[in-house]
Amino acid sequence: MLESDDVRENLKKYYGCHLESSCDLQTSATSCSLACRTLPRSFTEALNLIHPEVIKRFFGCGLPFPVKLEGCRVLDLGSGSGRDCFALSKLVGPSGHVTGIDMTEQLIAASRQFVEYHQKKFSYEEPNVSFIQGYMEKLCEAGIQRNSMDVLISNCVICLCPDKRAVLQQAYDVLKDGGELYFSDMYASSVVPDHMKQDPVLWGKVTTPQRNRSESSRVKLHWLGSRSSAVPGEGMGGSLFWEDLVSLAHSLGFSTPRLVSASHIEVHNIQLKEKAGDIKYASGTYRLFKLPQQPGRSGAAVIYKGTIPDFPDQLDFDSSHCFKKDVEVEVDAEMTAIIQVSRFSSDFTVRMLDEQKSDSEPTPQYCHLNPFLLADRWGSSMKQCSKTSR
Repeated sequence: MLESDDVRENLKKYYGCHLESSCDLQTSATSCSLACRTLPRSFTEALNLIHPEVIKRFFGCGLPFPVKLEGCRVLDLGSGSGRDCFALSKLVGPSGHVTGIDMTEQLIAASRQFVEYHQKKFSYEEPNVSFIQGYMEKLCEAGIQRNSMDVLISNCVICLCPDKRAVLQQAYDVLKDGGELYFSDMYASSVVPDHMKQDPVLWGKVTTPQRNRSESSRVKLHWLGSRSSAVPGEGMGGSLFWEDLVSLAHSLGFSTPRLVSASHIEVHNIQLKEKAGDIKYASGTYRLFKLPQQPGRSGAAVIYKGTIPDFPDQLDFDSSHCFKKDVEVEVDAEMTAIIQVSRFSSDFTVRMLDEQKSDSEPTPQYCHLNPFLLADRWGSSMKQCSKTSR
C-alpha cells in the first residue's frame, strides 16, 4: 500500500526539485482552462503583473479566480510558485489578505522572495500576502484559525493528496459561514482502481537512472532530458471520480458543488496512457459554499443588480446559472441559501416563493456537474502543451 507520507515525499521532490517550468509537465492540465473562459479585465491585468519567474514555475490546471474579492481573506491550498496568490493579492486589494500554504519548502522559499516585488508592483504600503509551509490536510496545525477565511482556492493540488476527505473537512472548518471553496482540479471519468492508486509513478514518483553510457545513448528519456527513468503522472493516481466529489461534499456539510468550467486533459506520455487504460481525465473548476444551516424547502425569484465590478450586465455564476441584470430568475432552495448568506447577498434582490419541494420527488441527477460533458459541450481540449507531447 502506498502511504500518504511516501506520496508527499515523492511530490516534494518532483515539484520542488525536478520541475523547472510548466512546459516540463506530462499532461495538458496547466493550460487547459485557457480554452474555457474569457477572463475579466481585472483578472487579466493582475496576471500580467506577476513576475515572470513565478509564472514559469506555475503547475496548476485552471483559473480559480472567483469574483468580488475586495477586502476578503483568501487561502490558497497548495500555493506552489505563488502565481495565484499574487494575482489574488491584487484582486483583494490592500484591505484584504491572501495566505498561501504549500508542503514544499523550495516553493515556499521561492514564493517569499517575490512578496516585496509584488507589493511595490501593486503600490501597496504593506504586503497583503504571506506564505506558510504546511499540509492542507492539517490547516489548523499550520496556524489557520477556524471560521477565519472568506474564500479558499486551490489549483490542481487536491488530486495530489491521498486523503480528500481530510482536505475538504479542513477547508470547511476554516471557512466562515457563507464562505466559499472555489477550486480547479483533475478528475477521472470513473473510480480509479486500487492498483493505480498504489502506483507511485501515477502520483509523481521520480527515480534516478543508472549511469549506463551505452543504454543512455540508445534511450531518449521523455522528461527533462535524462533526469528521470520514471515518468511522473502528476496526480493521475489520486484523481477523484467526479461523482464522488458530490457525495463527499454533501457528507461534510458543503452545498452541492457548482461546476464553473471544464476541459479535457490529454496525457502525452505513452507509458502513462497505458497505465490509465480506459480512464479519461478532465480539469474541472467547482465552487462549494459553507451554509450555516440546511437550506429552506422553497426556492426564490432573484434579480441580479449588476453591482459586481467587471460584470455590469451579466453574472455567470456557474455553467448552469446565468444572471442578467434586472431580469428575474427562479432558483432552487440551495441556490437561494447561497445567495442569501454568501458575499453576494447585497448583489441580488430575493423574493421567496411559496412552492414547497415535494418529499416524493426523485433523487436529483447531477449530469450537469459532469466536467466531461461540459468539456464536450464547450469543445475544450488542449492538443499540445508540454515538450513531451511529440
